[in-house]
Amino acid sequence: MANNPLAPVETGGTDPVIAEDLTKRFGKFTAVDRVSFHIHPGEIFGWLGPNGAGKTTTIRMLLGLIQPSAGKLSVLGFDPVTQTKTMQAHVGYMSQLFTLYNDLTARENIRFYGRVYGLQRDALAQRQREIIQMAGLEGRENTLTATLSGGWKQRLALGCAIVHNPRVVFLDEPTAGVDPISRREFWGLIYAMAKKGTTVLVTTHYMDEAELCQRVGFINQGRLVAMGTPDELKQTHMHGQVLEIDTPEPDRAVRVLKEAQARGSLPLEEVALYGAQIHVVVPSAEEYRQPVQQLLETESIPVGGLAWVVPSLEDVFISTVRDSAGQNEQIVSSQ
Repeated sequence: MANNPLAPVETGGTDPVIAEDLTKRFGKFTAVDRVSFHIHPGEIFGWLGPNGAGKTTTIRMLLGLIQPSAGKLSVLGFDPVTQTKTMQAHVGYMSQLFTLYNDLTARENIRFYGRVYGLQRDALAQRQREIIQMAGLEGRENTLTATLSGGWKQRLALGCAIVHNPRVVFLDEPTAGVDPISRREFWGLIYAMAKKGTTVLVTTHYMDEAELCQRVGFINQGRLVAMGTPDELKQTHMHGQVLEIDTPEPDRAVRVLKEAQARGSLPLEEVALYGAQIHVVVPSAEEYRQPVQQLLETESIPVGGLAWVVPSLEDVFISTVRDSAGQNEQIVSSQ
């Protein structure tokens, strides 16, 4: 995907989404632990973390679906706990489950959600036309939703989530399970919303999508472990340097490198496939470039290229999550 074309967001005025020391406990388990962040007007904010990190729990608290155990929340100036219904009238929500009615047509789904949000006849008819055009559903308006492809359902679900022109939209893994072309088209719709001033919080497992956000927050084991623009995170949260290895035998090369990592014969902090290449994180690319190449050649693994590269956001994410997990283990062991 292309780099983020949106200009930096102005931070003046009241931020539409504010979380301060947000905490959620389920019995003895803390799902979200003292998380604080602001999302600026018209910003696309990425919320990333492993499964079970607390991403969806955060969104559910912001939507007023569950109450926080501690901390403060504000969405468009409303308290999601005490002003839930009023606040929900001004926000949109789309989950990865695409909450559509399969026995209704695309047009009927839009009409149903429009009525739920209180749109009157003329306004609803206009929004139906706008959403059908936005989603590229011309000619499919009367098609049963059950027969639509994943990409069409995805765009229809977004249209239903924003039928009432919300000022803030929460997207919880909205591109899970759809093809790359549909993902790209969907992000075009997200950009179009943001350019019109809509504030977007989106969770995703795709690092190429995270690169498209103006700012990103990493959450792990319920704690916010990093936040900033993608470029800022690459500059400040990457531990070590990345060597990119090009070889026609990547699987065997990864196995050899991980064995060396386990033995401690080379200080490899991370070994992972990145597309068709291998990314190896070392303390110094200049110092360990030759030893890494020699190791592979000793095992008769041809090396087409081996060079230091700027870390990807995926490299930074893995590094940050690994370090935060280690810190949490140290905290627990010291208690």
